[in-house]
Amino acid sequence: MRQLPFIAVEGPIGVGKTSLSKKLASQFDFHLLKEIVEENPFLGKFYENIDEWSFQTEMFFLCNRVKQLEDIERDYLNQGKPVVADYHISKNMIFARRTLRENQFHKYAQIFDILTNDMPKPTMVVYLHAGLDTLLERIRMRNRDIEANIQPSYLEQLSQDYEDFMTHFEAAHPETPVIRINGDDLDFVKRQDDLHYIVDQVKRHLNKGEVLK
Repeated sequence: MRQLPFIAVEGPIGVGKTSLSKKLASQFDFHLLKEIVEENPFLGKFYENIDEWSFQTEMFFLCNRVKQLEDIERDYLNQGKPVVADYHISKNMIFARRTLRENQFHKYAQIFDILTNDMPKPTMVVYLHAGLDTLLERIRMRNRDIEANIQPSYLEQLSQDYEDFMTHFEAAHPETPVIRINGDDLDFVKRQDDLHYIVDQVKRHLNKGEVLK
């Protein structure tokens, strides 16, 4: 039985998730699901004072991403329309574990499990990673006001959290292929050959899993 493609593109802040998701959606004619970021009213305050604003920030992201996935499941996946998303909802736990106090995290984790228990699962994850200098440069180039106060130490730790998470994800979900892309070596925005390489990797895994439409 053919499985409908639902590709999640993941990686730390500034690595190029949305840019790659747009290109993959265009290449394969999939619907593009973009995470809500700048609409979060707490995010700017969060980067200024993580301890004070982390719970509000994470709860806003969780509720909005759950609603997005419910809509995507109803309007696209259940209608036989493939999707590529520039996030995986499990990322919420990466950020929450890093930013929330212990008592807050326990409450958050319970809410997360309840809300995401029956959410659609990606059939493939494209994991973008890059060194701190690359991430900082890309954040500087896109020049978002809400990201102006991101500390390099926070970003570096977040990158390690993603590495740990993806290693655990691959072990826990061997049925879901993970394509790892090194953003220090590949620039799919500026170099067409690099984009073609990534597209070929995705296409090969789609064909292998018989998930092409």
